[in-house]
Amino acid sequence: MKEYFSNEITKLKTNLVKMASLVDEQVDQAFRALETGNVELCKGIKAKDKEIDAYDNLITLQCENILALFQPVAGDLRFIISALMINKQLERCGDIAVNISQRVKKTGEYHSLIEESQILEMGRESKEMLKKAIDSFINGNVELSDAVLVSDDKVDTLNKLIFKFLVDKMQKNPSLVEPCSHLIVLTRNIERLADHATNIAENLLFFVQARIVSHPKLNEEINPADES
Repeated sequence: MKEYFSNEITKLKTNLVKMASLVDEQVDQAFRALETGNVELCKGIKAKDKEIDAYDNLITLQCENILALFQPVAGDLRFIISALMINKQLERCGDIAVNISQRVKKTGEYHSLIEESQILEMGRESKEMLKKAIDSFINGNVELSDAVLVSDDKVDTLNKLIFKFLVDKMQKNPSLVEPCSHLIVLTRNIERLADHATNIAENLLFFVQARIVSHPKLNEEINPADES
């Protein structure tokens, strides 16, 4: 029974790694299209998303079967819980890559505006966060997970700055209302990508160190430090 359980865990890990690699490729392709203004690079991103969705269903089913058949505890249980949550985060990252590619198609003629707005810097930061989060999961690297959590604040700051920049552009030049509106939606998707990368990193920390790092203020209220 132990050998069968071990084999099922190995299969689950393998599929998660394959899915993560697909998502990484898909996101990288979407951002290359954004950085170069080459809408041709957007082709194939939607098709790849269907493959990612198939992995999402497969991994969910694998986790459910393992829970039902083996009733794992302690570290094994944390891994299954983390696998389920990371799986959903990866699937959503795939959806975001599709959304980014759709906005690239609508703003291809405004590449100078994209460069001026710092959207590319925000995109590079979010993409790097996702790569680190995926690497941290594959290698069980806690240091990489911690680095992802730190980077999230930078993305949030850029998001606010870019929003103000684009609103100012629309107020001064009404002809830019439509492209700037698309770019605001684009930055929202990039910000969400960073959030999902953060969630993956947090789930890795939960699995490896059995610690919950999301919503730290709420955790302090629920479990106040012992003052005695």
